[in-house]
Amino acid sequence: MKKLIFTVILILLLTPMVYAQSSNRPYVILISFDGFRWDYPDRGLTPNLEKMAREGVRALSLEPVFPSKTFPNHYSMVTGLYPENHGIIYNDFVDPFNGLRYKVGDTTSVRNARWYLGEALWETAERQGIRTASFFWPGSEVHLSYRHPSYFKYYDGKVPYRARVDTVLAWLRLPEAQRPHFITLYFDASDTEGHRYGPNSPELNRAIERLDQTLGYLLNGVAALPIGQQVNVVVVSDHGMTRIDSTRTVAIETGLEDLPHRIQGYGPLVMISAADSLLPKIYQRLRERQNHYRVYRRDEMPTYFHFSRHPFIPALLVVAEIGWSLLPDHFPGAYLSKARGNHGYDNHHLDMHGIFFAVGPAFKNGYRCGTLRNIDLYPLICRILGIMPRENIDGTLERIEFILKNGS
Repeated sequence: MKKLIFTVILILLLTPMVYAQSSNRPYVILISFDGFRWDYPDRGLTPNLEKMAREGVRALSLEPVFPSKTFPNHYSMVTGLYPENHGIIYNDFVDPFNGLRYKVGDTTSVRNARWYLGEALWETAERQGIRTASFFWPGSEVHLSYRHPSYFKYYDGKVPYRARVDTVLAWLRLPEAQRPHFITLYFDASDTEGHRYGPNSPELNRAIERLDQTLGYLLNGVAALPIGQQVNVVVVSDHGMTRIDSTRTVAIETGLEDLPHRIQGYGPLVMISAADSLLPKIYQRLRERQNHYRVYRRDEMPTYFHFSRHPFIPALLVVAEIGWSLLPDHFPGAYLSKARGNHGYDNHHLDMHGIFFAVGPAFKNGYRCGTLRNIDLYPLICRILGIMPRENIDGTLERIEFILKNGS
């Protein structure tokens, strides 16, 4: 009986401490403006991003990983891993060992957990007792229940932007025990219009204004919440955008007609597979007419790309010069009559860089810094949430923690 009484008293004493710790735990909303280039905020169209910069942190740019494509970069941001280590090496690729294909837009493949290596931030947080949520993010809708957030949405680009924000605010109004402390939110407008009309078009500028207005709606909604002072808002983009046109193309398979091979990718990056006996010939012919691209064997890919170690990466890699498009024979000729912008090029080129803005109790005020790396977001957000990150990541807290107040 005495033991029971002691246990009850101990629980009563500790409960307020646990509740207080839970109530004071910060919140992080990670927002992606897909394809929002690093310099778009300098067009005078983004008063809400400017407000974030005045009150929080703005980086010169956010460096993506290679290839500077949507799915590889979104998954790098939430795992702290390069694509060669997290497995999403491109928006469309094949497992050479069984022929299975991963393709953006194919719900069966993008929801199959087999493709996603590493551990996403929502997995890290949930494993350590923190609820998470996602209104769209690559990797968040896998079928394995222990690998997706407590609350998540299957991707549907038709969902109105304000409806997405309203759902996020509703999640933050849930009772404490049900409330997510890490939330992702995704918008595509700048990427969609950048592809269609190019990065210097009026249509793209209207997309910039729309996204900034949506951000303002979110910030006002957060400020009105009882927990508003505990919420950190981080706005990023997965990559930038550069202008393309039909005068800058390379018919990449010209001269390879007699050498059976398989092409994956187009535009900024083409990956080539073939029988081992044919690979040297294909490599040599591509090198002989190398113009506006560079061809590499997988084992000679420059280390700064961090794109050689995954077994799904094909034997030959052809990287286009910025703004040039590599077109396989089977590729529809109408593509370049419709597209005016693209990405996926060398991730160190400034046109491929995105944005980083952050505001909230964890961040310094009115702080401007240089280029940050998107693989460092995972350890940064783990630090803010007070959780232990995975150790086997490529990102490091040391490169980015200086943007936090007192480094905490």
